[in-house]
Amino acid sequence: MRVVAGELRGRRLEAPKGVDVRPTADRVREAVFSILGDVDGAGVLDLYCGTGALAIEAISRGAERAVLVDTKPALARRNVEALGLEDRCTIVRADAVRYLKRDRDLFDLVFCDPPYRLAHRLAPRLAPLIPARLAKGGRVIVESDTRRPLDLGLPLQVERLYGDTLIRVHGGS
Repeated sequence: MRVVAGELRGRRLEAPKGVDVRPTADRVREAVFSILGDVDGAGVLDLYCGTGALAIEAISRGAERAVLVDTKPALARRNVEALGLEDRCTIVRADAVRYLKRDRDLFDLVFCDPPYRLAHRLAPRLAPLIPARLAKGGRVIVESDTRRPLDLGLPLQVERLYGDTLIRVHGGS
């Protein structure tokens, strides 16, 4: 797994062994950022960050700062440290719902990529919380399984399929 573009292009990311973390594939990340376009100066929130690949890709492409949230953030922390991004990335060990309830920061981009098997159950808890974290003009990028999509009830801007992966880009309500 590598950073696809930007200042860190080609740098390796540590990927997990086993099935606990399902990193976003390089080609899917490339497609997501093609859809998003310019992310210069953006504030990014990466919920269920896993390896941190989405937030790191955003930083590499010019995002100003990123908050990476996961209940097991060790892999993301190692990738952030290995790339020297500690000054632009904050790692938070927390459940995404709890983090959204307690934090009040606003973000231009919110990546939401929960475990596929839990996504449909998390939607009712995430849907009322995520819009409150969006800056004006902010977008939410959701990755889920095509068979059980994560529906946050936000206005849909773009929807794309990549094998069994469904990517939805939503604008704020």
